[in-house]
Amino acid sequence: MTDDLTSTGEAAQRGMIETRQITIDGQLLQVAIRHGGGSGPPLLLFNGIGANWELARPFLDALTSTTAIIFDVPGVGGSPRPAWPYRPSTLARLAAGLVAELGYTEVDVAGVSWGGGIAQQFAHQFPTRCRRLVSAATAPGFTMVPASPAVLWKMATPRRYTDKGYMKSIAADIYGGAFRDDPSLIGRHAAAMHGARSMGYFYQLLAMTGWTSLPWLWSLPQPTLILMGRDDPLVPPVNGQIMASLIPNAELRLIDDGHLFMVTRPTETAGLIEAFLADESRQVASSSLLARTTSYFRDLVPTSGGGRQKP
Repeated sequence: MTDDLTSTGEAAQRGMIETRQITIDGQLLQVAIRHGGGSGPPLLLFNGIGANWELARPFLDALTSTTAIIFDVPGVGGSPRPAWPYRPSTLARLAAGLVAELGYTEVDVAGVSWGGGIAQQFAHQFPTRCRRLVSAATAPGFTMVPASPAVLWKMATPRRYTDKGYMKSIAADIYGGAFRDDPSLIGRHAAAMHGARSMGYFYQLLAMTGWTSLPWLWSLPQPTLILMGRDDPLVPPVNGQIMASLIPNAELRLIDDGHLFMVTRPTETAGLIEAFLADESRQVASSSLLARTTSYFRDLVPTSGGGRQKP
């Protein structure tokens, strides 16, 4: 393995973001680490489709005490394209290798949109390494309640990452929320985009083909926070309700924004996530198969007030 430090200054300074290039199982990864002063495990963050790590910088900067780790998926940003296509299980294994290389045995895991599927896979594949799970603006794979065909068509290619004019013309339609009212947000978001490549984007699309977490969501033992935007054209919030009803120890929170609330409301989102990660009352769900099965069927029964959803 190689570990080529590329940042400057004192990387360990609280709040500073350090970038490294690290090779795991033959795959070079562009890695960013936001150093925090908290005592809990670091937060491993999986980004959205086609997104380089810099797009998550507003959220990383809004964290107060949490150490966070994020890497560009192979074929995106600073991580070169792999020789072969991959599956979510491949990325989960790659991430587990990265975590171990950085010296951690346990992490909290979060995923945004496409990355939310990888986060679910990591929690399922490596349950003893994942303490808590955060799912943001995401769904349980191809079995999701889909966006409208017009929105999906605009997401079919990485053009929005390479053509900033095109991005500005479609951002409100695909992201909703604050992007509908503040055109300046589109320009700032587009300025942070770079490195999306057609084949890398295709590999990301291919990775999720036929993938779903629905058969095993009920078995996830981790306390889970599900965040959804109320005005999300890309991932309708009903997907969050479905996931919250299936994961035994999940809480759903709706945010008055669109798909990219982690970018447009970074302070609010970071606050919700850090409060969840620090809540010691959260307990790991029972590992008993009978207990999980019972919880699964219990949560399928509707309750007044929308189950475990919080306003």
